[in-house]
Amino acid sequence: TLDGMTVSGDKLWAQRIKRLDEAAALEPALPATLQATLRAYQAEGFAWLARLAHAGLGACLADDMGLGKTVQTLALLLHRAALGPALVIAPTSVCANWAAEAARFAPTLRVTMYADDRAALQSATAGDLVIASYTMAQIESDVFARTEWATLVLDEAHALKNAATKRAKAIALLPAGFRLALSGTPVENRLAELWSIMNLLNPGLLGSASRFGERFAGPIEKQHDEAARGRLRRVIAPFLLRRTKAQVLPDLPPRTEIVHRIEPGPEERHFLEALRREAVERIAAVDTEGKPGEAGFKVLAELTRLRRAACDPRLVAPESGLVGAKVQEFEQLALELVAGRHKALVFSQFTSFLALLAERLDAAGISYHQLDGSTPAPERAKRVAAFQRGEGDLFLISLKAGGFGLNLTAADYVIIVDPWWNPAAEDQAMGRAHRIGQQRPVTVYRLVTAGSVEEKIIALHHNKRSLADGILEGQDEARVVGAEELRELLRGD
Repeated sequence: TLDGMTVSGDKLWAQRIKRLDEAAALEPALPATLQATLRAYQAEGFAWLARLAHAGLGACLADDMGLGKTVQTLALLLHRAALGPALVIAPTSVCANWAAEAARFAPTLRVTMYADDRAALQSATAGDLVIASYTMAQIESDVFARTEWATLVLDEAHALKNAATKRAKAIALLPAGFRLALSGTPVENRLAELWSIMNLLNPGLLGSASRFGERFAGPIEKQHDEAARGRLRRVIAPFLLRRTKAQVLPDLPPRTEIVHRIEPGPEERHFLEALRREAVERIAAVDTEGKPGEAGFKVLAELTRLRRAACDPRLVAPESGLVGAKVQEFEQLALELVAGRHKALVFSQFTSFLALLAERLDAAGISYHQLDGSTPAPERAKRVAAFQRGEGDLFLISLKAGGFGLNLTAADYVIIVDPWWNPAAEDQAMGRAHRIGQQRPVTVYRLVTAGSVEEKIIALHHNKRSLADGILEGQDEARVVGAEELRELLRGD
C-alpha cells in the first residue's frame, strides 16, 4: 500500500515500494562539483529524483519547458556518478546541447558522444556519461544492452509514446539501476502515451496496455469518468513531478498570445473553398467503395493538403502562381518587428513554407537564420550561438528540428505561421524564448487564414489541452478528438 492505494506487482516491486519509505527520509546534499546555483524548486527536484533513485523506482520529471530539467538531471548524474556509468538518450538535435551543458555544469563527468565506438561503451565506468541519439540507441541496442547503466536518462521522452515501436522496445531492454524520463509533454494526444512512458520507467505499475485501457484510458477519454481520472492521478503521483512556469517563476516576464486572423483575397478564398469541396467528395468516394478502414488515413491526408493550401496556394498548386495573403502579411509583420529592434522565432511544420517565407525576407533585405531537419548538428549549434549573440533578426525553424531542446532567449517574439494539431507542440516552440534567462515580455503571434481549416484547428486546441491538464494538473475535462470530429474539419460552416 502506498499513500492509501494498493499497487500489485512481483516480489521485486514490493521490495522497491518498501525502499521508497526509506528514501522518503533522505535529505541528499547537492554535489559539490555542480557548477550551478539551483533555484529552490530545482533543488527540490534534484532531491525528489535522488530519493526515487535510492528506492530503485523510475521517475518522470515533467516540468514545464524552460525550467531547467537538464541542470536538475546533471546534478543527479553527479550524485550517482560513483555508482557506475550513465547514459543519456536524446533526439539527435539535442545531443550536442547535452554535451555542452554537461561541460558547463558538471565538468567532472567524462562525456562521450556516441557514434559507433563500441569499445567506448564496453569500457564505460563510474564517472562516465555517454550521450546517444534515439536512432543510434535503436540501431546499436544489443551493444548498449551489454552495459549495466547506473542511470538511464530518456530526454524528450514523448519520443517513446508508442510502446509498439522498435525504438521503445529497444529502450525497454536496457539494464539500468535508475530510469529517468524527461518530458514537458508526457501526455500529448492519448493516455496510451503516458502508459508507454510509465511502463518503461516502472514496468507493471499501470498494468498491461489492455488493462490500462479498460481501467483508465477508456473511461477517461470516452466517458469523462472523474473517478477514474482521480485514480490515475493518485497512481502516478509518486513517480511524476510537474511544475509550471506560473507556479515557480512568478518573476518570469509575461507572455502574450495573439491569434492574428488573415483575410484572404477573393481569388484565394475561392481556391480554398474549391479544395475543401474536392476533399469532401474524395472522402465520400472512399466510403462508398466499401473501404471504411481507409477513410481515416484519407481524411488526414486531405486535411494536411488543406493546411498547406491555407499557408500558401503555391504549396499545393504551384502552377497557379497565386501568392497567399499569409506570406504578404508575414513580410509586413517582419518589417515592423525589425523596425522596432525586435528579434523573432518563426515556426512552421512545413519546410516548403519556410522556403517561401525566406524568399520574402531576402527580397526585403531582412537577415535571418534557418534550421530544419537537413541542418547538420555542428552547423545547427553555430546558428543558434550566432542568433544568441545578436546576429540575424529572425530565426526560421521547422517544428521537428527546433520545437524542443533550444535556448533562444535573444528573441522576444514567436511567430507560429501555421497552427498545429497539438497545442503541446506549440507550447514547446514558445518555450524556446519564454524560459529562464528571458528578460523581456514575450509576444506570440499565431497566423491563421480566415475561413480555412486553420480556424477549426485552433478551436480543437482546448480539447487537446484539457486531456493533459486533466491528468497532470487536475483540471475538469479530459477527452480526445475522434474520427468524426476530424471529419467536421472538412465541412463548411
